[in-house]
Amino acid sequence: MPNNKNVTLRVFQSPSKYIQGPTAIRDAPRYMKQLGDKAVLITDDIVHKIAGEALLEAITGFPQKSDSETVSTDVGKTDTAGPVAGTDTSAAGPPPSGASAPVDGSAAKEQAPTPSKPVFDVLRVQFRGQSSKEELERLKGIITEYGAKFIIAMGGGKTIDIGKAAADDLRLECCIMPTTASTDAPCSAVAVLYRPDGDFDRYVFTHRNPSLVIVDTGIVARAPARLLAAGMGDALATNIEAMRSRNSPNFGGGMPALISRAICDKCEEILFKFGKQAYEACKVNAMTPALEAVVEANTLLSGLGFESGGLAAAHAIHDGLTVLHELHHLLHGEKVAFGTICQLVLDCADTAELDRYLAFMLSIDLPVTFEMMGIEDVTEAELRKVAEIACAPGETIWNMDSVITPDVVYQAILGADAVGREYCTRVGFKQISRQVESRPRVSRTGTINLIKDLKDLKKTANGDNIFKQLADMKMSQVNDGTTSR
Repeated sequence: MPNNKNVTLRVFQSPSKYIQGPTAIRDAPRYMKQLGDKAVLITDDIVHKIAGEALLEAITGFPQKSDSETVSTDVGKTDTAGPVAGTDTSAAGPPPSGASAPVDGSAAKEQAPTPSKPVFDVLRVQFRGQSSKEELERLKGIITEYGAKFIIAMGGGKTIDIGKAAADDLRLECCIMPTTASTDAPCSAVAVLYRPDGDFDRYVFTHRNPSLVIVDTGIVARAPARLLAAGMGDALATNIEAMRSRNSPNFGGGMPALISRAICDKCEEILFKFGKQAYEACKVNAMTPALEAVVEANTLLSGLGFESGGLAAAHAIHDGLTVLHELHHLLHGEKVAFGTICQLVLDCADTAELDRYLAFMLSIDLPVTFEMMGIEDVTEAELRKVAEIACAPGETIWNMDSVITPDVVYQAILGADAVGREYCTRVGFKQISRQVESRPRVSRTGTINLIKDLKDLKKTANGDNIFKQLADMKMSQVNDGTTSR
């Protein structure tokens, strides 16, 4: 409810330090060392292969191999004998694979590589994929037993949320390292927890923002372009929601400061200027100035903007949409994008304004109709359930100063689908596939450098066998007439 407690203070909050650039992982240890001498690194297995190993190499000075990492799966149990060690020889453990053990002190000086980066002890812990209460408790147990001084959360939105929540519960410093620009979660003092089945559970409001946020745009440029587009879908709501919640207390408990309005405006400006260009660049893994600008808008500007500017209907409707299991294949920002259309309908935006947002969303393959989201057969009862959850007590939709009821929201959801369908018909837009999650295969949006990795694979012992299998599969497709262009 808009400022029903007569708040007069203005509050603006942010992470202590934000770092972005193409060599951020390589340079990360010199910033991290200020947080402590013992860390836990939380990553899932895919992200660890893409970026986690590079971070451990930067920390230790030694190349990392998947079969020698320390990966905790249960409290008190690790896959190897101890953590990746720093320069302290008493904790350094065995030499890297392929290096011979020193015979005496002089040999050690000659043979042992000397890391050139700041070093601290770090234990890598596997994130199991869902930012749930159960996963949070599991990770907290491992972190406590290890005695970490700070937490590094590397990956997507759910990894980041679980890292922030764990750090807050344990009162530890937190370093966030997003490997995609798919949400505005990294910079905020807000985390989202879900139930194990994927339904929205609750927001966690942490006591402070992350101490450090590090974004390596070299990694982001290699991520699927769909993730960047989802981040733009999330960020596009920032300015619209901030305008409607300007008379309500923000996530810091105070009224929005003037700087937050400027940040929200700039965020939207960058998206409309460079969003399409950045999307196309990401498809071919090109790290361009436009991509750098959009990564900053998605991550920093949107993060600061929503937290200090406020949220409204778009994110509340997103929370309601999570109850539809048919939408669990959609990314956070893809659902928020549809919520933004609902917000505009609630705001009684004119056709020209609606067209502007719809055109941009479609240009980066964001869904704007039920069919595009994969729920063209959704029932009235299901949509009314979405509206009820969006209007739950404490939801951000109550920051709006207009009349809000579950029925009003239900009608806006229907209206959003209608304007999306009408726009597509009017401009002759070809409907995107219902299988939204399969869209990345239409273009080059791989999570890794496929050409380089295929070349590297040829050098491995089993490379010839693998390529023979691929050749056989290709020939089979040609014979069956199933090869796609």
